Amino acid sequence: VQLVESGGGVVQTGGSLRLSCRASENIPDVSAMGWGRQAPGTQRELIASFTRGSRLFYADSVKGRFIITRDNARETLFLQMNDLKPEDTGVYYCKWRQGVGDSGVDHWGRGTQVTVSS
Repeated sequence: VQLVESGGGVVQTGGSLRLSCRASENIPDVSAMGWGRQAPGTQRELIASFTRGSRLFYADSVKGRFIITRDNARETLFLQMNDLKPEDTGVYYCKWRQGVGDSGVDHWGRGTQVTVSS
């Protein structure tokens, strides 16, 4: 299974970008879908996600500015990013979790670079 992100780029402070993540094949029993971000010199952090039952999570750093959505028919995950700030710069990865608990498997994409200039 491959997850492929797209939509990254360079944008000025206050601008917007929309990221997409598409699976190369159907992934059964998906329990969660989300986006992670890794800034230079830091660990990857989860910033937005859906969990089973459509529960939403947003990290405080992006709440009110980012919106996660999905298109189940096209098996695509989106992240609308508004009012971007320089601290949003990093590599953005999508993650789909297959299964639950200890037997769950996380599938990660290779990432797409987002750079916000001041």
